Amino acid sequence: MAVITNMPLIPVDTISGFPVRPGNHLIQGATAMPNAVNFTISSANATSCELLLFHRKEKTPYAVIPIPASYRIGDVFSIIVFGLDITEFEYAYRMDGPHDPRKGLLFNKERILLDPYARAVTGQHKWGENAANDHQYHARVVTESFDWGDMRSPELPLRDLIIYEMHVRGFTRSSTSGVAHPGTFAGILEKLPHLLALGINAVELMPVFEFNELEDARIIDGKTLYNYWGYNTVSFFSPNTSYSSENEYNREGNELKQMIRVLHEHGIEVILDVVFNHTAEGNEQGSAFSFKGIDNNVYYMLTPDGSYFNFSGCGNTFNCNHPVVQQFILNCLRYWATEYRIDGFRFDLAAIMGRNEDGSPMRNPPLLRNLAYDPVLSKVKLIAEAWDAGGLYQVGSFSSLRRWAEWNGRYRDDLRCFLKGDAGMAQAAINRITGSTDLYDPVYRGDNASVNFLTCHDGFTLYDLYAYNTKHNEANGWNNTDGDNCGNSWNCGAEGDTDNQEIRALRMRLIKNAFATLLCSRGAAMFLAGDEFC
Repeated sequence: MAVITNMPLIPVDTISGFPVRPGNHLIQGATAMPNAVNFTISSANATSCELLLFHRKEKTPYAVIPIPASYRIGDVFSIIVFGLDITEFEYAYRMDGPHDPRKGLLFNKERILLDPYARAVTGQHKWGENAANDHQYHARVVTESFDWGDMRSPELPLRDLIIYEMHVRGFTRSSTSGVAHPGTFAGILEKLPHLLALGINAVELMPVFEFNELEDARIIDGKTLYNYWGYNTVSFFSPNTSYSSENEYNREGNELKQMIRVLHEHGIEVILDVVFNHTAEGNEQGSAFSFKGIDNNVYYMLTPDGSYFNFSGCGNTFNCNHPVVQQFILNCLRYWATEYRIDGFRFDLAAIMGRNEDGSPMRNPPLLRNLAYDPVLSKVKLIAEAWDAGGLYQVGSFSSLRRWAEWNGRYRDDLRCFLKGDAGMAQAAINRITGSTDLYDPVYRGDNASVNFLTCHDGFTLYDLYAYNTKHNEANGWNNTDGDNCGNSWNCGAEGDTDNQEIRALRMRLIKNAFATLLCSRGAAMFLAGDEFC
């Protein structure tokens, strides 16, 4: 039996003027303690590690604390630094080690590295004014003190969900929203009456992890365009601080938690769209601000010559089935499920999570199994986007383990064709409307496997679906090269907006038909925010 005492920890060394002692190697990230902070970070290939402390908004550290070799156990560096006030500093790391790109080793002892377990990233609060645009990210220590009271999660069956997919900023950023805090979590709560009037019982938030909206920012026709959607994660444990209505120094995430608590009180679940298929560090030409500098050949899938596999279409591919990365993803989801009471996760390009370290599809991916059977996540909904940019399409065949649901891409495609009158689609439409039992065995997978949708953040809105025959993405400066070329749409006789009243009436009937079909289909229903008012 272990004996627990209340004896305070005391320093055993002094490094760079700070009293220190070996830390708790089992607690990753930075954790506040009475008059001290525990810092822990892991690297399989680093030979040394330095902790850097910065005054707020400063680029040069005021303290560099080398972590002694004796404070390392296995691959884990851990140190407790005494006398720190968490409100007065930011932190980062530097690591030294071998530099051999052909072996995937990219250590640089001068490179400043963001803690992968950071609970908050500094300098991100003002949209479009990213203080870390030079890719020098710092972290902040966060106190987890939010009071959830006796709140209980709704725990609705997936088959009963009506999911409203929204972008936090886009939902209320327009002045027409009439909210006091546009583009924020608080703004969502101001529109709670609208959500309740819709009758939805779940919101699916497009990525809310910290990302860099200035990545690939450019000016087109005098207008600055940002990397708006958030599918380029910088930090997996940190909420996007630009989505908060005020600065939340050292208590980042409280506004998001308050939003979740109120939504739960009104019977609305919260699902997060999470991106574990790639990161914002990109390919060989991309920056190295975290994973690349800590363990590049652990966190990313690499070819034999050290280049990056690109099954994500975004430059790199997260090495999801490496044991260390599996543990990282599991820890991340546990954190959001416990600290934020998240009800479900939709996994972007989830087929990547079933690829082996060499990129080949696995028969029984250990990551998917671990997530399915984890006791902390047992009530959390797991929803796969069951394809990736490398051509792996697994709708109907994704590893379910009686736990995983799927975005039913076949529902979208078949119903779009049927609803616009394509010949020969009746049987396919019947299959989709009645639960896609041809894809999901009702005995083994039950009726909680299919998330039905006609529109989402990718491609046409519901209005576009009956206003255009082809995509028109010229405005973003990429010459209409992005997006799906096969939208299965119909313009009803005029491309784009029109004053023809007959065409406008036809479009409205088709939109209503589509909504009615979606809501009457067996399985969860999801629609895109804004589709309700075209």
